[in-house]
Amino acid sequence: MSPDDSLRSLSLDYLNLLINGQAFSDVTFSVEGRLIHAHRCILAARSAFFRKFFCGPDSGLDPLRSGHGHQVIPVNSVGYEVFLLMLQFLYSGQASVVPQKHEPRPNCGERGCWHTHCSSAVDLAVDTLAAARSFGVEQLALLTQKQLTSMVEKASIEDVMKVLIAARNHDMQQLWSTCSHLVAKSGLPSEILAKHLPMDVVSKIEDLRLKSSLSRRPILPSHHHHLCVAADLEEQKIRRMRRALDSSDVELVKLMVMGEGLNLDEVLALHYAVENCSREVVKALLELGAADVNLRAGPAGKTPLHVAAEMVSPDMVAVLLDHHADPTCRTVDGVTPLDVLRTLTSDFLFKGAVPGLNHVEPNKLRLCLELVQSAVMVITREEGNASEPPCTVPIFPQISDDNSGGGMARHGNAMYHHLSLDQY
Repeated sequence: MSPDDSLRSLSLDYLNLLINGQAFSDVTFSVEGRLIHAHRCILAARSAFFRKFFCGPDSGLDPLRSGHGHQVIPVNSVGYEVFLLMLQFLYSGQASVVPQKHEPRPNCGERGCWHTHCSSAVDLAVDTLAAARSFGVEQLALLTQKQLTSMVEKASIEDVMKVLIAARNHDMQQLWSTCSHLVAKSGLPSEILAKHLPMDVVSKIEDLRLKSSLSRRPILPSHHHHLCVAADLEEQKIRRMRRALDSSDVELVKLMVMGEGLNLDEVLALHYAVENCSREVVKALLELGAADVNLRAGPAGKTPLHVAAEMVSPDMVAVLLDHHADPTCRTVDGVTPLDVLRTLTSDFLFKGAVPGLNHVEPNKLRLCLELVQSAVMVITREEGNASEPPCTVPIFPQISDDNSGGGMARHGNAMYHHLSLDQY
């Protein structure tokens, strides 16, 4: 067993202890009327907040008493979903800061939404960031910052402003920079921004716009109007192209590429088609030869194959691999499409407790994994690498169809207001 496999096994064992460890727990939390049985030694080891709460002289907790209904700690102002997600991270070192896909949720009226960048997904991530910072779980805060940085690229401008405020409140500089630039580029006038943002933030946005304008002014000062017109025309082309993709009008896309010189990579056409269109549309785009199948896009640097792996779509994975998608291409964080599928496979063991995974069909996940594994093995052989491929034995576990959540409900209001454990 490799070191990575050993760590993954350890992570899953500890996560299983949280989900099914009521008999061994010595503390119980009550959140939104639901009980969560946990272990003080693990929480204290992983969080300075819990260490002080459990071990401090004013904790009021008897270290010799068990948690079998005796020591129930109410958590009144943090949502069950957020609190459970944070505990999952403390136990396993990993967490999916994404709501369950295709599930009706507050602030999301779109039927069948994947909740990748809707208001509900943004709310959950913002609440998780607040909880992570309040409980001193800095690694979860950083993980959530990365997730939000990816979300805001496609989120509504209202949600971007919401994340901007959260970034300022929690001093997340990377997230602040991304959101402030997006708001500055939105073109919303100051009087509109002032309805959603504090005046000091509006002033900073205006300063950013001024600096951006001054930095461009010396280049082509006499053609500023023409540049704006050109930018508007380009935006119209992008909107037309996406409408064509949505309607599967590939012929119109071809005309735009060949006749109007539209650059598919600049508008992330292949990423958009993989996430929103049919296999036939993606195949037609690839056969045009005008899109880079291995283009890394967004703050995370994902390729279309990363997107297809996250969607657990065998059709998309297969058509991308058929057109030379690289299964070893890494994101900014060093994650390959195979890593995405292996993580989903591990998480699927706990589909009754880990948010965001109940849409996964075992057969589709297994097929995606086999396709990507085979492609990696082919590349390894072609490169003459003598080392063992990343995965040469089946790693997909036996998965039952029943929800074995161990009493851990997956639903709950994720709204986060004020902590009830803030006396420490």
